[in-house]
Amino acid sequence: MQRFFIQKSTILFLSLIALAGCRKNNQNQSYQQQAPELPVATVKQGDASVSREYAASVEGVSNVEIRPQVTGYLSKIFVDEGDYVRAGQPLFKIEDQVFREQLKSAQAALITAQANLSTSKIDLDRKKELFRNKMVSEIQVKEAEAAYNAARGAVSQSTSTIESAKINLNFSTIKAPVSGFIGRFNYRLGSLMSPGNQEAITLLSDIHQVYTYFSLSENDFNNFQKQYVGSSIDEVIKNTPAVSLLLSGGDTYTETGKIDAVEGQFNKTTGSITLRAKFNNPNNILRSGNTGKVILEQFYSNVVLLPIASTRTIQDKVFVFTIKDGKATMLPVEINGKAGDNFIVSNGLKAGDEYIASGFDRLQPGTPVVAQKKNAQQKKS
Repeated sequence: MQRFFIQKSTILFLSLIALAGCRKNNQNQSYQQQAPELPVATVKQGDASVSREYAASVEGVSNVEIRPQVTGYLSKIFVDEGDYVRAGQPLFKIEDQVFREQLKSAQAALITAQANLSTSKIDLDRKKELFRNKMVSEIQVKEAEAAYNAARGAVSQSTSTIESAKINLNFSTIKAPVSGFIGRFNYRLGSLMSPGNQEAITLLSDIHQVYTYFSLSENDFNNFQKQYVGSSIDEVIKNTPAVSLLLSGGDTYTETGKIDAVEGQFNKTTGSITLRAKFNNPNNILRSGNTGKVILEQFYSNVVLLPIASTRTIQDKVFVFTIKDGKATMLPVEINGKAGDNFIVSNGLKAGDEYIASGFDRLQPGTPVVAQKKNAQQKKS
């Protein structure tokens, strides 16, 4: 009886093992049958153009501080804030009565000096004649010559005083040194003007052309120098293509600009160097103080290109799915910029590598994946 029970238990145990093995095989077969079939593409290499944006500030080609050159009270203002003025146009008037009187005084002093000069000349000529007749000594002649030379000096000094008075009188009318737009006034009628004033009266901006200043990091600047032909920075700048300006509102400025200057050294604090681009401004759209972004096109040859749609971004890091040993692998890649619909890959992939092109939205690393056959993929496309 006991022997029969042992045989029956053994048969039951073996049956259970066999049943479990069948179930496991069925699960593995079902698991393999459920592995998704996803399209695979090959990494390509080619040329690319990348648009890089750099924050920029705008200034007129000439920003002139309007300051008084003489002391006096501001008596007239001929223009208003924001007006466009032309070079030589009167802007402000400083009370000039003092300067007119100084000019009159200098002119009167000149008349006196000229009269003294005439008298000295007559006296010198007379004593020279008397000296020839031996009626005066040589010392007296020399004294007359000295008096004459002093009178000549007085005339020159009076003439110089007149010119100085005229200059001061002209400075009492403050004129525009360049054509441009008037800025905000820092002083009003009746204010005491002086060359030593801390603030300028206003700022005059010539904006028929504008300068935009933007900065490049050390790496970007090194790439900038390598990218364009030239044995010196001046030649590199000359061969640099036109740049665009993105306005603060998001619109692209209609005129293109040209880089024309590079700062002499890097800023030790920021580690960047400043470049300057000049833009024409025929419609006066841009004003001093505007901000925007300079768009600099950078060209790359024989770089690895990866479609943006075939990547996944997690916490500012870019990944691409590949198939290794029949399973999905999420591979990190380093990006050097965007060129149209592609990423420029600097590290992580090389030309000829294969990646999963699409259908990986819910795919997890380690999931079994089957590469879609190329002929089937072509039929679907």
